[in-house]
Order: sequence, then structure tokens, then C-alpha cells
Amino acid sequence: MWVFSRKGPSGFSSRSTAEEVTEGIDGTGLTAIVTGASSGIGTETARVLALRGVHVVMGVRNMAFGKEAKEAIVKEIPTAKIEAMELDLSSSASVRKFASEFNSLGLPLNLLINNAGIMATPFMLSKDKIELQFATNHLGHFLLTNLLLETMKKTARRTSKEGRIVNVSSRRHQFTYPEGIRFDKMNDQSGYSSLSAYGQSKLANVLHANQLARDLKDNGVEITANSLHPGAIATNLFRHYRLVSGLVDVLGKYVIKNVQQGAATTCYVALHPQVKGMSGKYFADCKLAEASSQANDTELAKKLWDFSLRLINQCAHAS
Repeated sequence: MWVFSRKGPSGFSSRSTAEEVTEGIDGTGLTAIVTGASSGIGTETARVLALRGVHVVMGVRNMAFGKEAKEAIVKEIPTAKIEAMELDLSSSASVRKFASEFNSLGLPLNLLINNAGIMATPFMLSKDKIELQFATNHLGHFLLTNLLLETMKKTARRTSKEGRIVNVSSRRHQFTYPEGIRFDKMNDQSGYSSLSAYGQSKLANVLHANQLARDLKDNGVEITANSLHPGAIATNLFRHYRLVSGLVDVLGKYVIKNVQQGAATTCYVALHPQVKGMSGKYFADCKLAEASSQANDTELAKKLWDFSLRLINQCAHAS
């Protein structure tokens, strides 16, 4: 399958692994938060960052799984600086608690990797009464980023090192939805499509990164914000969608990335010198890629930003 191993301008391909794209990079002195780090590409991202000397804080919903992942990483890399903290992105109260506890540690924050996600779930509401995929994939990360941004700004100023915010999105955000993009209709169960809801939440990841990049640039802050598509990966994301899961089982070895390859673009955007100064970009296979027309819609990005702010304010007042 030579077409999948063809190297791009970065020198890497879709078959490159996270270890390969970070080889020779020294992350000593950097601190990163990786959400959804108890399984899949989140665990691999945390492992490889720790391997490169980064102090990693794993944001995990299930602390038992998080501790297992941490112990496995430390067993392989005895020098790893890594810890697990509880974080349920579908709950604004949990996000606020995590951010407060992290900020109270007095640690710097150089890298925020918004990786956690769920895919194609049946219609469910979060603890804050918001459609679960939108709440977990976008709104929780939007709130987390807002709560940690001041810490990242202080770190960037004090260390003179570029901070990086990385949103893990999906190619699914590029689909065209017949019903149109209506984030305000996400709680309408009539005609609910789990994949369309997933796609809208992943579109929100890209719009969030793009709007954040514009705001940071306007304020002269040395922090970049980018989004990426990790590729089709054989992880438990597919557990709610039998057809896709079946295709993964049949075609996986031909077109699906393994976890080591799936974490490559995340680690590349988070650490590689080639990405320095690049912001508001979309990446796939460790190279710049074209995002959808909706993702590049600045007016839609502003509307989503304002809508997200209203939602998190409503959640705060309700708690």
C-alpha cells in the first residue's frame, strides 16, 4: 500500500508513528495536559510526550483506567513525569474542578491537547442537559481552554516559549449536512442522527481553534491554536456504530491506522519545530490540509463562540 506511505513536505507520511515524528525533540521543561488520555491515541500521545521529557497531566474520566495507563507508561519510561487527574468533559462542574485543581498546583502550562471524544452515541443528554457529543467533544474543551488560558499566557510570557493548543477533530467535519449547521438545535431529538451530531461537534473543534487563533493573534499572545484529523484509527470510538466497527475489523490492516500512527499528527502539531508560529491551521498526516468551507466560515465561528459562552454561563448559574 505504497500510496499510504508517501512522505509529505514535512518528511512524514500517514504511516509515520508518534515516536518517529518527535525523534530528537527535547520537551524537557514543558508541561502538557492531554484530555482523554486513559485509552487510544490519548494514551499514546501522553506516552510519547513523556518519552520526550514533557511533564504530562492526563485528564481522564475513569480514574481506574487513568492510573493503569499511567503505571504502564512509568513502567516503560521510569523517568516519566506523568500524573492522572479526574476530568469528565461532559460535566461543566467537573471541568471547573479540574481546572481549579490544576491551577492550584502552580505548574506552568505550555501545551493543551484537547483530545478526548466520543463518537456516534445514541441520543443522550449530559449532566448539564446538553446533547452528549456536543457537550463532551466541544463544550467541555471550550470551557477547559477558557479556564486554563490565563495560565498558558503567563507561562508563555515567563518562559518566552510558544504555547500550543491542539484540538483533535475529524475528517467527518467536512461532510455536508442537508439540515444545515444548527448548533442551537442539537437538543432536538426528532430526526436525531448520531453521525451528524458527531460531525457537528467535530466541526465545532475546528471553528473553536480558528476563532481562538484569531483572538490570540489580535492580543499579541505567543500561543498558537490548531486543529487536526488524526486519521481513521482502530479504537473504541467505533463501539456505538456496528457497521463502521465491522468495516474496521475487515479493512483495518489496509486503510486504518494503528494507535501509534494515529497519535502522530497530534504529537507533530504539539512539539515539532516545523509548526512554530503556525496558528489557525488544520493538519492531517503531519502536514497542512484543507478544512471544509464551514470550518473556514469566520461568521459561523463567531456565532459558535458566543453560543458556547452562553451555554457555559447557563451551566454555571444552574449549578
